[in-house]
Amino acid sequence: MKGLAAPLRHARFVVTENPVTGFALALFILFIVAAVFGPSLAPHDPLASNTAQALQPPSGQYWFGTDQLGRDIFSRALVAARLDIGIAAASVALVFAMGGFAGLASGFFGGWTDALVGRLSDTIMAFPLFVLAMAIVAALGNTVPNIVLATAIINFPLYVRVARAETTTRRDAGFVDAARVAGHRDMGVLLGQVMPNIMPLMVVQMSLTMGYAILNAAGLSFIGLGVRPPTPEWGIMVAEGASFIVSGEWWVALFPGATLMVAVFCFNLLGDGLRDIVDPRRRT
Repeated sequence: MKGLAAPLRHARFVVTENPVTGFALALFILFIVAAVFGPSLAPHDPLASNTAQALQPPSGQYWFGTDQLGRDIFSRALVAARLDIGIAAASVALVFAMGGFAGLASGFFGGWTDALVGRLSDTIMAFPLFVLAMAIVAALGNTVPNIVLATAIINFPLYVRVARAETTTRRDAGFVDAARVAGHRDMGVLLGQVMPNIMPLMVVQMSLTMGYAILNAAGLSFIGLGVRPPTPEWGIMVAEGASFIVSGEWWVALFPGATLMVAVFCFNLLGDGLRDIVDPRRRT
């Protein structure tokens, strides 16, 4: 516990002294609570339809109003947090395992490893990324695991480039040479010395990618290639409500879209705060 005291003090200092980081952290906690406890906190059944209450404006009973089937939009947006954040977290974990370690190996070993990983990244980058995600989901089927896989694949080059660049600048550093002299093998040096030193930037990248992954999953659902109705999902809810804007029922699309925007905004802001917390060079 003594070893954690200084990092915890630094983290508390960053959060309390930077209002933006504190605000982002509060939003993050709010979304995590919604993702974990959303179904229990929802005031109405998110799947229950009541055509007698269809397209009701926001009120004390229905905070975000109701949709065309009389379903409570607030309950659906709340429950959708689990699915959208779950897809984003799973895709970020997958791409970190694939792209992060591929970039580590590419920058550390060089040679044919670097060439192979580089060509794979260039091939993915040759396609418009959202179009590539659409093609992957259309080919494999619009299931949640395939959405996770597609989101991870289109982010693969980003993680490779970050990990490779950071590894390349550190593979000839003094602490790496000292580890080799001490008898550590290449994999031991890579995982025990190089990887911990590039983790601060990778953590920031993971936070930024979370926002993009949420947006990508919602975009796929918006065009009909993501999660299928009637499952509560932010992209589906925006797509279903878009046609009602012209007739005056603005709340059907506005509140799910605003929730999606705030979630992406939260993770983008959180990236800067995480950089300040985990980067040892910023601890004074």
